[in-house]
Amino acid sequence: MNFVDVVFYLFATITLLAGVGVVVARNPVHAALFLVLAFCSGAGIWMLLEAEFLAIALILVYVGAVMVLFLFVVMMLDVNLVQLREGFWRWFPFGALLAGLMVFEMIWVLGSSQTSELSKAVAHAPDYSNTKELGRLLYTHYVYPFELAAVILLVAMVAAIALTLRRRAGVKSQNISKQVKVKKADRLRIVSMKSEPKNQ
Repeated sequence: MNFVDVVFYLFATITLLAGVGVVVARNPVHAALFLVLAFCSGAGIWMLLEAEFLAIALILVYVGAVMVLFLFVVMMLDVNLVQLREGFWRWFPFGALLAGLMVFEMIWVLGSSQTSELSKAVAHAPDYSNTKELGRLLYTHYVYPFELAAVILLVAMVAAIALTLRRRAGVKSQNISKQVKVKKADRLRIVSMKSEPKNQ
């Protein structure tokens, strides 16, 4: 076992423990910090695979933007922790079954002969760019799955906005459709008045 294998197993262990910490943490802030740790160790694994672009994108996008925003939202909202813990044991068997199914799928995929052939190290030229190769594969061979994933993410974003949009009474806000439908007679009233003589 060489140094790269030791570092890989170290990052993999940290990722697994951080993932368990995300699930079992009672405080949402602690769960978010465990998720940040999992992202950082995942970026380390990407670096070992010589995928520097994916590693820095994971750090900048998820750790630097998404998780910071999530932490701000969690700390600004008054989260009821007792309500969050309700129903944990009721859904535990389903979650354990789903986790076992995912572990079985990972073992099945990693133990197949095709995966072992793909995992062999390939020597690259000095001017090889994995970012360029990733872009070429995404926009040629995998263009339809890439576009489908983009549409699914867009639908998920619109659904999240629609589900969290609440009408609150007493809050003044613009209603664009009502503003467009307004006519002159609804807002303007012309009053005919007699002119008065100017005082001398």
